[in-house]
Amino acid sequence: MKRKKTSKVIIYLIMILISIIMIFPFYWMIVTSFQPLKAVYKYPPEFIPSEPTFNNYKVIFGKYNFLRYTINSLFVATTAAFGQLFTCSLAGFAFARMKFVGKEIFFGLLLATMMVPIEVVIIPEFLLMNALGWIDTYLPLIVPSFLVGSTGTFLMRSFYENVPRELEEAAVIDGAGPFRVYWNVFLPLSRSSLSALFIISFLINWNAMLRPLIYLNDQKKFTLPLALISFMGEYSAQWNYLLAGAVVSVLPIFVVYVIMQRQFIEGITSTGLKG
Repeated sequence: MKRKKTSKVIIYLIMILISIIMIFPFYWMIVTSFQPLKAVYKYPPEFIPSEPTFNNYKVIFGKYNFLRYTINSLFVATTAAFGQLFTCSLAGFAFARMKFVGKEIFFGLLLATMMVPIEVVIIPEFLLMNALGWIDTYLPLIVPSFLVGSTGTFLMRSFYENVPRELEEAAVIDGAGPFRVYWNVFLPLSRSSLSALFIISFLINWNAMLRPLIYLNDQKKFTLPLALISFMGEYSAQWNYLLAGAVVSVLPIFVVYVIMQRQFIEGITSTGLKG
């Protein structure tokens, strides 16, 4: 019994230590966002600000117009996430329930795209977007999300494969076609999986750096990641403004996750996926 208690205590201590290590960068980010720049370089560092100030937030929202950048990011991330929901749910239904020649081959090729980094395709993609006249617009950031995504399709396919056949057969007997079966039967049942996919897609597009950096030229159209770059100099950085902006960029993600936490967990567990 003593050995079991000792081992449990050790495990809990290790877990607490790991939690502190993981939480500390976020704590330091918040602390620094309330400090002037001179306090950031102070040694020994102040883990609790002696003179907290909201001036950093006033500057980034006043001088640097962070509200516009936040709205830009919200628009891009939300629109792209809904695009993923639409196309991935349709593709997942097709791969899970419909029969057509080469289905497994096409699905395997789709999954293979998960191993191709965006850097490999960004040049031909840029040439295409330039030919379409979409440079310096949000279309290159949004339209690719309306194409079928491998991760989202895999997630939705995994869920649809677990839906009882009896529900589909009952709808077919009532005269429902494939799209009506998808719309009236499968889609309402997949709310949790759709919520999980929305959070994943929103997070990816919210943090996206490469595409906005390449396609956006007008500063008024910048997303938050691009706005944060403006605080990075060649030899130094305005850490107080940078981390205040980082806090602003984290808040929407935190709010979305808190609101949809239950649906996210249910969606992941219902598909059998593991992080």
